[in-house]
Amino acid sequence: MTDRMYRSLLGSLLLAALLFDLNLLMYFLITLLLLEGLTNWRIPLLINGLRRAPSNSAPVTKCHYYRYQFEAERAWRLLIGSLLGVTYIFFYQSLWFIPWFLGFAIVGAGASGICPMEFSLKRIGLK
Repeated sequence: MTDRMYRSLLGSLLLAALLFDLNLLMYFLITLLLLEGLTNWRIPLLINGLRRAPSNSAPVTKCHYYRYQFEAERAWRLLIGSLLGVTYIFFYQSLWFIPWFLGFAIVGAGASGICPMEFSLKRIGLK
């Protein structure tokens, strides 16, 4: 499973939970995003690890200088999870459009492979 496919699935589930008013699914998605961000155990990496046999060779890494030694993908999951949590749980009556916007943006990022939030996180110096 690629991150692109995961984003498409996540955005679709997010929009379905909002459309059909499935509170438990929304709470599950928010918790999943926050847990993935805190632990860095991402579902696409876990699935790919289960599907492939471990290799004996060490991965080749490029030598880049990053301002912060924190992954942009991890920060993306923390930001999206916290933003969804705050707006959906505490301020949904007045900020109802933010979870909808995030759902459509995540589906668009999954469909196109371009995530402006992740690019801007990498631009400020995250891995």
